[in-house]
Amino acid sequence: MEFFDLIEKRYSMRGFEDKEVEQEKLDKILKAAQLAPTGVNFQPFKVVVIDAKKYKDELNAIYSPDWFTQAPIVLCVVASKDDAWTRKYDNWNIAEIDATIVMTHMILAAEDVGLNTCFIGAFKPDEAREFLDLGDEWEPVLFTPLGYGNAEPRDTPRKSIDELVIYK
Repeated sequence: MEFFDLIEKRYSMRGFEDKEVEQEKLDKILKAAQLAPTGVNFQPFKVVVIDAKKYKDELNAIYSPDWFTQAPIVLCVVASKDDAWTRKYDNWNIAEIDATIVMTHMILAAEDVGLNTCFIGAFKPDEAREFLDLGDEWEPVLFTPLGYGNAEPRDTPRKSIDELVIYK
């Protein structure tokens, strides 16, 4: 699929079929995570692949809409500030930016292989940390369900280019 076709087609799916995700498709999505650019290529992230059926109650405690656990898989990107690049001028750590880039790569790869996703940042972080049990170093940044969607897109009007771009 051409890139602009892909990004114009992709939308946040809020409903999923009860259909398993093929391992070869999941592998491509995880490869996209591995290839994602990160600050100084430090790769301060991990991707947690969660069986949504097995952990339905735990996932719904993290984020409650029913559609979140309809997909067979939920992905979570976690980041380590200890392992991320920090800008020396003001000590700004980009671990969350790196994790967001990783999630974006996976979400676009999912669309490319015919799967659907939805960025989830509105989760309960304490419950997520407890469920993931990765230790204090790792911070959950984003979740997404991953599967075959069955819901229509919502209307998502976009601002004009003139409203979004500043030329100097």
